[in-house]
This record gives sequence, C-alpha cells and structure tokens, in this order.
Amino acid sequence: MTRGGRDKDLDDGPERRCIVSGDSQPKAGLIRFVVGPDAVVVPDVMGRLPGRGIYVSSDPAMIAKAAQKGLFTRAARTPVKAPDGLAELVEVLLMRRVLESLSLARKAGQAVTGYEKVKEWLVKGQAIALIQASDGSERGKSKLRPPDRKNGFIGCLTSQEMGLAFGREHAIHGALAAGGLGKRVVDEAVRLAGFREQAGGTPADEDRQDA
Repeated sequence: MTRGGRDKDLDDGPERRCIVSGDSQPKAGLIRFVVGPDAVVVPDVMGRLPGRGIYVSSDPAMIAKAAQKGLFTRAARTPVKAPDGLAELVEVLLMRRVLESLSLARKAGQAVTGYEKVKEWLVKGQAIALIQASDGSERGKSKLRPPDRKNGFIGCLTSQEMGLAFGREHAIHGALAAGGLGKRVVDEAVRLAGFREQAGGTPADEDRQDA
C-alpha cells in the first residue's frame, strides 16, 4: 500500500462480489460476513466461520450502506439483522488481527521496532515493509524510505497500537522481514487501511531514535 491511501492493486486470489458495488475483486479487499444463529450479521475477518459468505468491500461506508439499505437481507435471501455500529466493529476486529499478527511476527524475529534497527533492515534489504505510526512526526518518518515493492509501506496504525504489538508504551517505526507472519501482517493491514487515513494526523510524542 502507499503512503497516500489504500493500495487497490491487491494480491491475486479467489474473487468474490461485493453486495454493495456489484464489483468482483480478490477476497483480500473484501470483508466476509455470515449470518449467525440468531439471524444477526456477524463479521468474519478471519474467513473461517461456517455458513455462506456475504462479501462487502473493505470500506466503512460500504458496510454502513449494506446495513442501512437491507442489502444483507437481500444477499442472504432471508430476513437478517445488521447490528448497530457494524462498520466500527469491523474496524476493531481488523485492528486486533493486525496487532496479533504483528506481535507474533515480533516474537518470531520477523518484525522489529526502533529507528536504528528499522533503518538497518531497510539498508540491508532485509525488510519487506516499513511500518510507521499514523500519528508520528512527519519529519522523523520522512528519514526512512519504504522498500520499493507493492504494499511496502504500512501507515494505518497509531503509535499506541504499534506499542501494544511491540510490547512497549508506543512505537513510531517498525519493519517486517520476509516470512509467513510478515506477509500476514501486510495482508491484514491492507484491509485495515481501507478504514483509516494513512497520512496526516496529530504527531505523537517527539520522534525518538529508540521509538
């Protein structure tokens, strides 16, 4: 993904049709929903819940429209209820997935934080993606260049969220290495980025060399 917004050129894979736009696209750019036992629409961000999948583009406006216009009922071909705040719930679930995956990547040695460590990985070509806090200092963030590859930049997490994944109060810079967990973080972040601005915001604490 790019600094300016969500990367629309998602990885190839099985395609599904968004019930709002009618467009077909790879599943990586969609949120899967299923109908629960109480006829309530349930987001399935891991894509593992049983039942027929209903897909909506990874965009809060699309999800809100699907809920408000009764499109989930039309797709399910039976009356269903979309809970209030469904788009907000999806965002929280996506954020948790990204942080869980990033934390696992850190423990496996596939993710680091700290300006100097991140810079070293980038210089050596070891990093597949640069992670920078959305509320970090633009001055400090501009000192590091992401890898020249698709989805080589992740900027949809706040410094506090990054800190949770890296086991510290906050973090500004991070990097991912090649490997299954690193790729998982990138894939999950692509979807989360559809819900969040990836640039701007209020700077966090003054950018530090160890952040």
